[in-house]
Amino acid sequence: MSSRAIASDKHTRPQADVLLLVIAGALLCAGLVIMTSASISLAERNNGAPLFYLERQVLAAALGLAGAWCMWRIPTEIWARIGLLLVIGAVALLVIVLVPGFGHTVNGSTRWLNIGGVSLLQVSEPARLLMLMYISGYAVRHAAELRRHFLGFLKPMLLIGVVCGLLLAQPDFGAAVVMLIITLAVLFIGGARLRDFLVFSTAVASALLALAVSSPYRMARITAFLDPWADPYNSGFQLTQSLIAIGSGEWFGVGLGSSVQKLFYLPEAHTDFVFAVIAEEFGLVGSVLLIALFSALVWRALEISRESALCGRLYQSHLAFGFAIWQGVQVFINIGVNMGILPTKGLTLPLISYGRSSLIVTLIGLGLLLRIDRENRELAAESSSRRSKRRRAG
Repeated sequence: MSSRAIASDKHTRPQADVLLLVIAGALLCAGLVIMTSASISLAERNNGAPLFYLERQVLAAALGLAGAWCMWRIPTEIWARIGLLLVIGAVALLVIVLVPGFGHTVNGSTRWLNIGGVSLLQVSEPARLLMLMYISGYAVRHAAELRRHFLGFLKPMLLIGVVCGLLLAQPDFGAAVVMLIITLAVLFIGGARLRDFLVFSTAVASALLALAVSSPYRMARITAFLDPWADPYNSGFQLTQSLIAIGSGEWFGVGLGSSVQKLFYLPEAHTDFVFAVIAEEFGLVGSVLLIALFSALVWRALEISRESALCGRLYQSHLAFGFAIWQGVQVFINIGVNMGILPTKGLTLPLISYGRSSLIVTLIGLGLLLRIDRENRELAAESSSRRSKRRRAG
């Protein structure tokens, strides 16, 4: 084979986004280390195995990486064509978990699909990805209607209303909030009129506020968030312990594995409040570094979205944009809860917290993002090759 042919073959091979892989790999590896540190005492006390949660998280990571590889191999146009099937799959998951015998209830919430006594997954996670893939396709197929008619915005919002109603039936208020924000953002970037966007945003905010005020336990969370020190041993216990952990870390932290709050005081230290453990063990410097990694992940997703739009690949652009909003909002909410600037919500810190369903779906989403970037690169390479041929022919 000639040197020119070999060079051409190298250019046509699928290329992965190295920067995105480095960012995601750093977050995943850091998450396994930090989650183990946060859970090792709890695992020893409850299960007699210090690495109980690590072993389960590693298995979830392996499944997620396998799913990411599959997404890397599947053309994104396939997902655009089967939008209706994606919706049916999402709704089916959210419905079946509410059927007696199929849902597993923990702390009053029925969020986990249980088959044969085994909790398989938290259904809100795959349902969120499936709905993002559908809404991205809707925004492309109905772009003209979105730009001209109120009905173009109303139809998908009614569907999302049903999905959020199923989420609230579990109940999973945090997942419903994230789903609504993602949908509004994708429809807006898809060309919806500012007037329609503001109307629905106001309506959604009002509805969520009404739900929070009308539910005693949600109202208790809000009042505890506003003044956790008023009842530090009951409703404000989680937040006060989180704030103590964050304050104890100071600049450089107490060191990996040396957190005191995770031992006896901070509930859910390895899940919802893992950021407090990070702040205690790695201090302000470690916390800022982690936030910088998440910011880089969101920035790269937005760049891939922009590149897709410039190539005229709007479905892929909306998908990447929606994934960026999803990760950014979830990270903001989780860290905001840990720092006491938002009411308590049961949302994981992506790639960091213990949560097998969240980890698997996040990795699958990253695989989809890598596929979008791969197709952008291949399209750019083809365009460059055609230009080179025209120059040689001329």
